Amino acid sequence: MPIHLDDPADPRLADYLHLTDVALRRRLEPERGIYLAESEKVIRRALAAGHVLRSLLMAPRWLVELADVVEDAEEAGCPVFVGGPDVIAALTGFHLHRGALAAMQRPALPALADVLAGARRVVVVEDVVDHTNVGAIFRSCAALDVDAVLVTPRCADPLYRRAVRVSMGTVFQVPWTRVDPWPGSIAQLQAEGFTVAALALDDAAVSLDTLAADPPERLALVVGTEGDGLSQRTIRGADLVVQIPMSGGVDSLNVAAACAVAAWALRTR
Repeated sequence: MPIHLDDPADPRLADYLHLTDVALRRRLEPERGIYLAESEKVIRRALAAGHVLRSLLMAPRWLVELADVVEDAEEAGCPVFVGGPDVIAALTGFHLHRGALAAMQRPALPALADVLAGARRVVVVEDVVDHTNVGAIFRSCAALDVDAVLVTPRCADPLYRRAVRVSMGTVFQVPWTRVDPWPGSIAQLQAEGFTVAALALDDAAVSLDTLAADPPERLALVVGTEGDGLSQRTIRGADLVVQIPMSGGVDSLNVAAACAVAAWALRTR
């Protein structure tokens, strides 16, 4: 049976505490081996990907909307917590407009070789720190036939709640892992047969149109952090630098938008 809440300090709710404290959650969730899935669509995609549920937290109406998920959770022995909006807001730090949260077991990251196996188009996300941008990049990669995503050690967590939500759960369907060291791992990508293209403003850059006209069989496109873009070490280590032709006096796009444009131009299907 669902567990009805009236005390936001209930110790059984520790997974859901202080969700708006980004610094705390960024440390806490990997340490505890968890992540949070928010909204019906994201929860269903997480479960469809085979991720393991720890518990559910929802407003009463979602007992009907997610009746099948609730039933499966209870059969598996996972608690289903139900509370009013004020109790949930006091617990999480925000009003749960999307109705439901799920605490999930964080899956182990696969080995780099496993993620690259069979891949033809890979996006490397270097030091992007905004979770919204990370989520948008994953959503574009899923939609535009990118086979895998690699994130560098200083990149924001793709399984942080906001990144998962913005990705619409596509972070669960695109194979990904962290790549470390970086940019030292460029050599490993090249050894696997990838041409490494750095998306950056550079005097020696070729146009995206030129690259798309005759693309390599295996291509790793590296996109860089907000503001500063790619590091010079990454640019020097890449096989080539590529830039999107621009007009209107604009020299660059938001990293998520630039990734989407390049992924569309370089798609293989």
